[in-house]
Amino acid sequence: MSAPAKPLTSSIGLSRWLGQNLAFALGAGLLGFFVLIAIAAPVVAPYDPVVQMADARLQPPSFSHPFGTDNFGRDILSRVIWGTRIDLQIAFIGVIFPFIIGTLVGTIAGFFGGIIDTIFMRIIDIILAFPFLVLMLSIIAILGPGLTSFYIAMALVGWVSYARLVRAQILVLKNSDYAVAAVSLGFSRTRIMFRHLLPNAVAGSLVFVMSDAVLVLLNGAAISYLGLGVQPPTAEWGIMVAEGQPFVTTAWWITLFPGLSIVFLAFAFSLLGDALGDMLGVQE
Repeated sequence: MSAPAKPLTSSIGLSRWLGQNLAFALGAGLLGFFVLIAIAAPVVAPYDPVVQMADARLQPPSFSHPFGTDNFGRDILSRVIWGTRIDLQIAFIGVIFPFIIGTLVGTIAGFFGGIIDTIFMRIIDIILAFPFLVLMLSIIAILGPGLTSFYIAMALVGWVSYARLVRAQILVLKNSDYAVAAVSLGFSRTRIMFRHLLPNAVAGSLVFVMSDAVLVLLNGAAISYLGLGVQPPTAEWGIMVAEGQPFVTTAWWITLFPGLSIVFLAFAFSLLGDALGDMLGVQE
C-alpha cells in the first residue's frame, strides 16, 4: 500500500523543480515529440501509409524510404508516423475511463465503508481472481475485435487498481482533522468527499496513470498483434510488428522501427510517472 500522498500544492517553485528534475524534462520532451508527430502526421509523412507500391516491396532503409518498406511496398516511416496517432489514443483513452470509474468507486467505498465498501471490495476480489490479459481477451472475444471493444474491456477490468489506491487514501484522510472539522461544520457528504478528501487522495492515482499508460500501450499492441485490436490496413505499431514477424530475418526493419516506437513511448510515460511521484511525494 502506498503511503499517504502529500497535498498537491508545494512550496517548491515549479520552474525550480523542472530545472532539477531531468527525468521529467526528458519524459515530457519525448511525449511532446510523439504528440507533435501525431498532430503533424499529414504533413511530415512522406507517403500515404496504406498505399501499396508493388515495385518497392521489402526495400531496406534508403534515402527514398528511410525506414524501408514492408512486404506490400508500404513506406514504414509513414506507417510509424500515422501509427503514433492510434497508439497515443490507446494510451490516453485506455487509462482515462478506468481512472474515472476507479476513483469514484474508491472514494465512495472508502468514505461510506460498511456494506457498500464490502460489496465493492468483493467485486474487486472477483476481478483480480482472473489473469488481467485473459479477462481482457475474453471480453474482446465476446464484443468482437476493434478499438471500441478494447476500451470497453479496459474500463471493465482496469478500474480496480485505481479503486484500491483511492480507497486506501480515503480511509486515512477521512479521519484527519480537517475532515472531522468539515463534518462538525455540517458540510454535506458530497462536499466532504469531492472537495476536501478526493483532491488529496487522488495524487497516488495520478502517478499510477503514467505507469498504467505503459501497460495499456503494451496491451493495446499485444491485442493488435493477436488480431483483436486495430484491424489492417490501419497503421498501428502492434499490427506492424505482427506483419513483420515472418520477415524478421530478411527484412528486420519492418519490426524494428515500430517496436522501438513502442519502447520509447513507454519510456516517456515511465519517466513522467517517476518524476510526478517525486513531485507529489508518492511512494510506491
